[in-house]
Amino acid sequence: MAKIAVELKQALARRAATGGAACHPTCRVLARGDGWAVEDLICASGPQDPIFEERHCNVSIAMVLAGTFQYRGSANGGIRNELMTPGSLLLGNAGHNFEVGHEHAAGDRCLSFHFVPEYFERIARDAGVRKSGRGFRMLRLPPLRELSSLIARASAGLEYSSDTPWEELSVELVAATVRLERGISSGAESAPPSAIARVTRSVRAIERRPDGALGLGGLAREAGLSPYHFLRTFERLTGITPHQYVRRARLRDAASRLAVECGKVLDIAYDCGFGDVSNFNRAFRNEFGVSPLKFRRREL
Repeated sequence: MAKIAVELKQALARRAATGGAACHPTCRVLARGDGWAVEDLICASGPQDPIFEERHCNVSIAMVLAGTFQYRGSANGGIRNELMTPGSLLLGNAGHNFEVGHEHAAGDRCLSFHFVPEYFERIARDAGVRKSGRGFRMLRLPPLRELSSLIARASAGLEYSSDTPWEELSVELVAATVRLERGISSGAESAPPSAIARVTRSVRAIERRPDGALGLGGLAREAGLSPYHFLRTFERLTGITPHQYVRRARLRDAASRLAVECGKVLDIAYDCGFGDVSNFNRAFRNEFGVSPLKFRRREL
């Protein structure tokens, strides 16, 4: 994930140096086919920029790879405001209006997959989930274990490979997303802005030092909350606990590197914040269903 984060920092630095007006994210089309497309989006907007209303032209599933932002739109019969963090999926229905804001921190980077509705619904039916034109009920899926392999493979493809099977990944992503969304509750009311600001600070702290010592107490102090209230607020907004979030981010980073690098598993484990290789092997198998070596042989 180093290159992904570095390129986002460079975009933010260019924006700060030029002092330019608010602009839309830079977009690079990675691949497209009959009914689908994949784009690399880098946004350098920040708290000083106004929020614009936009519209999803097609069905959208975006992997958040770096940064944080607020995503507002209609879902499940009402308007919701979701905090998007690395590892989560942004869900958008064709024709729906939405807003993206960076009230609490600048910049984000996403891999955005777009699907013509008929193409999307055909994959959903083939996956055993009949959408019947209903669209997504939710605006976001949290950083779930079931998504870790897909996000790690997509990240590795973006960072290192010019031969990534984007069409295969897009089909797998649709199938996984519709299955997961069907089994997840739409959740409670949107969180207040103050809670979003506090959790955003802690998520950005994790991004700055993903291989550092990030205990509950330190993250709670970063957010200005007691450990108890921070734990409840973090899980409410991200969908997982701080420990799960940190470990999952480290494992996705390790998997991306294993997919393209030939370095020792031990070195990658240490670089990604695991002090014990046996603990790393156990956590990796729990997350991805195979050992690090088997994952590498499968992906290389």
